[in-house]
Amino acid sequence: MVAAHPAVGEILDWLKEVPDPEIPVLSVVDLAIVRDVRWTDDGELVIAITPTYSGCPAFDVIARDIRELVTQRGVERLRLETRLSPPWTTDWMTSEAKERLREYGVAPPAQLIEIAGTATVRCPHCGSEATEVVSRYGSTACKALYKCRSCLEPFDVFKSH
Repeated sequence: MVAAHPAVGEILDWLKEVPDPEIPVLSVVDLAIVRDVRWTDDGELVIAITPTYSGCPAFDVIARDIRELVTQRGVERLRLETRLSPPWTTDWMTSEAKERLREYGVAPPAQLIEIAGTATVRCPHCGSEATEVVSRYGSTACKALYKCRSCLEPFDVFKSH
């Protein structure tokens, strides 16, 4: 007799508890890093994950955290698959995830605003469009550093790709 396995929906709920190490207000599910969850015919759980960047330094931590969570929940046979194709895109993020980024103080992707022929980003702190790039690279490779000329606060912008 084969023991019953947790449903895929339940496992996805578990994975919502795994935060992104670089942006802890978002889970690996929010970011759409988790691409697929399935059971094989022989009882192995397979979780497919896609890094936000092919060289993402947090990806090993994410894989470790997923493995720890799932095994703590009693899954004995787990295989993590890394999927590089199609490459991850910010389009996969939910609107709720993008809003949580903004509330956290990081401008979400795809918030570029065209002003006088120049693309700018709305400040997540005060909403001003008077912002400027400080550095194309922020605290992580997936973010750029901006500064608001209205409230004078620096902020990260999650890059679109």
